[in-house]
Amino acid sequence: MSIVRLDAEAPRVAVEDVVNIAAKGGIKLSDQMATDFVTLVSGLEAVIANLPDDSCVIPIPDLSKYPRTGIHVPEDNDLGGWATKVTAKCTAPTSDLLKGRTIALKDNIAFAGVPCTNGTSMVEWTPKVDATVATRVMDAGGIIVGKAACENSCFEALSASSITGNVHNPWAKGYSAGGSSSGSGRLVGTGAVHMSIGCDQAGSVRIPAASCGIVGLKPTWGMVPYTGIINLDATIDHAGPMTRTVRDCALLLEAIAGPDGWDDRQLLLGLDDERLKFVEPVDEVVSKPQGKMLSGIKIGVLQEGFQIDGQDDNIVKCAQAAVDKFEALGAKVAPISIPEHKLASLVWMSSISLCGGQQALLGGMEGRKQLYMTDRLSLVGPHLTQQQFSSLGPGAANLYLNHLWFSEKYGPALQGKCMNLQKFISDAYDKALKEFDVLVMPTLPHPAPKLPENGYEEGILKFAMRTTGMIANTSPFDNSGHPALSIPVGFVPAREDANVKLPAGLQLVGRKYADADCLKVAAAWEKAYDWKTL
Repeated sequence: MSIVRLDAEAPRVAVEDVVNIAAKGGIKLSDQMATDFVTLVSGLEAVIANLPDDSCVIPIPDLSKYPRTGIHVPEDNDLGGWATKVTAKCTAPTSDLLKGRTIALKDNIAFAGVPCTNGTSMVEWTPKVDATVATRVMDAGGIIVGKAACENSCFEALSASSITGNVHNPWAKGYSAGGSSSGSGRLVGTGAVHMSIGCDQAGSVRIPAASCGIVGLKPTWGMVPYTGIINLDATIDHAGPMTRTVRDCALLLEAIAGPDGWDDRQLLLGLDDERLKFVEPVDEVVSKPQGKMLSGIKIGVLQEGFQIDGQDDNIVKCAQAAVDKFEALGAKVAPISIPEHKLASLVWMSSISLCGGQQALLGGMEGRKQLYMTDRLSLVGPHLTQQQFSSLGPGAANLYLNHLWFSEKYGPALQGKCMNLQKFISDAYDKALKEFDVLVMPTLPHPAPKLPENGYEEGILKFAMRTTGMIANTSPFDNSGHPALSIPVGFVPAREDANVKLPAGLQLVGRKYADADCLKVAAAWEKAYDWKTL
């Protein structure tokens, strides 16, 4: 490494510190090397000491333009839906796209002055910045009314791990609202808010959407800036809309999509790029006669998506019945086999361990060009403390132990193998999407499970087994980056009690940066059929 500057007058570090740090890395230094490195490291320390403050570039919000009032933790959190309440809007919005709409932010999204729990007590943090998506919501005339509860460290599909308490399904108290954007699913499902923004790394928008009977979109990777949101793994981080209708989903996506100059996941599209227009295509489709709404659209029925181990027969029947209705809307429907789909969730499970543990729990984001929320990063060290580990839910605790195991036993070579396999699987989806406009399959393999009576006191293994296989159809598209949308298509009996009826979702997957295709197909189905009466 070239030396930019060497300050002979810099304060000297202790030779013992240099020798000890090298030894921790398994390196033994000769006396001469130790002496030389004292000078070199002292020069580095001098440079670090002279770096300017980064506050000049941190996007601190103008609170006169984006005022916020009434920040509080509500006594009644709507059966787990709310983490914090606030009222915030822009005094001079640049559009009326979301005028009068109320929006909740998932509680891993930074909003200045409002505590951000990330669903855990691992660290206590109140951000100084607003996430880009929050600013864009207010610029579009939306009203942010609070933070929606999320699962512990955003790493659970069952809504029973959040520091704020269990989140109940809006259709059946005592059943899961899905996760990890659990509060978002509940609040939109009950009508407490018009819309919410969730985040999705394995299905955390689509799982609660399917569980709660709402619309949830994981956009194309990079379509929506992740700036100011707590990372899980930058290669699979997505933020997306959760709404009651497809048109509302298009509205919110249009408000928050497009590059922000911070997030290196994003293509440098101009904000007037046609690929960032979603409302007009939806309106155009639903304005056509019902039998012609999807004329010219080819829909591929992903066979492997109907062959998940342990898949509930009622889910399969409900999804297939929904698919059978597309032809009446003018679409051409045909089966498609993508054998790689069955491999995809296994690759996700392997690849998340190294980077996910480092980025989600330890805050390491080396190599990324994005906004670093250094005030939160400073609260975590190179390893979790016992207190921090004990504050994790079962999913996050498992992630951290897997991270330690993966790092010790395998390291970057296996991570690289997983990333190569992700490309292999993504290419298979791309090939199928040259033939079809969208692929369809059940969002989830089974309906929302019953919540455990005592949280995760039943033990990590038993808790985890409640959602085994849940992400088989959702996580593949986090890895691949394709847009994936869940719409409600009917009710099915709960597995624990056939008298309890719970929503079922159908997932639509489109070409990258063709999110509008998913929205158009979903909007046509939604207009033609009332899922609540099927």
